[in-house]
Amino acid sequence: MTAEAAPFRLTGLHVLGGIIAFFALVIGADVWFAVLAYRSFSGQVADNPYEAGILYNRTIEQRRAEAALGWTAQAEVANDAVILTFQDREGAPLEGLKVTAELVRPATEAGRISLSLKPAGDGAYRAAAPGLKGAWDVRARAVAPSGETFEIERRVTLHD
Repeated sequence: MTAEAAPFRLTGLHVLGGIIAFFALVIGADVWFAVLAYRSFSGQVADNPYEAGILYNRTIEQRRAEAALGWTAQAEVANDAVILTFQDREGAPLEGLKVTAELVRPATEAGRISLSLKPAGDGAYRAAAPGLKGAWDVRARAVAPSGETFEIERRVTLHD
């Protein structure tokens, strides 16, 4: 006579053990990656923190000076051109500015386009930019003949 082995039966204890093993493996991997990330991070965000701090202070001063000017700017893309419109505190168009701009993709540095905008009348400045599609950040700098500087950054989205 031979003794037959009992067939395998999946019980609640087996399921509990599987669930515990699965979560132990996932949590163990998460802890391991967190430890590796913590050990490899130097804590330094900028390569040159002192210079970055000075530059940040200059940026704050620039923004205060711009706020005192009271200028406003609008950005749009129409007919394969970037158009920036500047107005003073009273809403009058600003003429005689030297305007430069960069078009940058929000998620990548690829595809950066530098523009030099030309006066188009009524405080508007225009530069050709054919074939733009999708989202772009327009970073512009306007300098008045008197030396006053105004910087803007606007996001424009172009649909087909």
